[in-house]
Amino acid sequence: MKKKSFQLGLIVCSTVFISIAFLGLTQQQEPWRPDQLKNPAELAATIVDSTANQPVIISVGPGGIIPHSIEVGPTSDPANLKTFETRLMELPKDSEVVIYCGCCPFHKCPNIRPAFKALNAMGFKHHKLLNLPENIKADWINHGYPVSE
Repeated sequence: MKKKSFQLGLIVCSTVFISIAFLGLTQQQEPWRPDQLKNPAELAATIVDSTANQPVIISVGPGGIIPHSIEVGPTSDPANLKTFETRLMELPKDSEVVIYCGCCPFHKCPNIRPAFKALNAMGFKHHKLLNLPENIKADWINHGYPVSE
């Protein structure tokens, strides 16, 4: 009886260990830190304040709905990612850059990670991801923030 209990315990422990290891491997480490998320209300206030220093705003998704944003297209496409990197080469590394997509929730978005990784790799110092955890409609438009005409 003790041998069967020991074997059962070993199986349970092994299963738990494998499950934890699998979860660790499947959880993606984000390329941004929490302090690199830009609050939408803050960006909206900056956009409407003509006296404020304006960041470079780049849409890395399917549409540039935020005023003054540069559209490069979805950066999950290697050609658009190259366009994004080319645009970044024109900027000083200490430029304030804000990227956004908003096509879908962050955890599903294919565009924000390649773009943010490029900013990191290129040595930018003041880059942020606009915090749109759900999508552009829920986290920007529905709050009445400015949109391009």
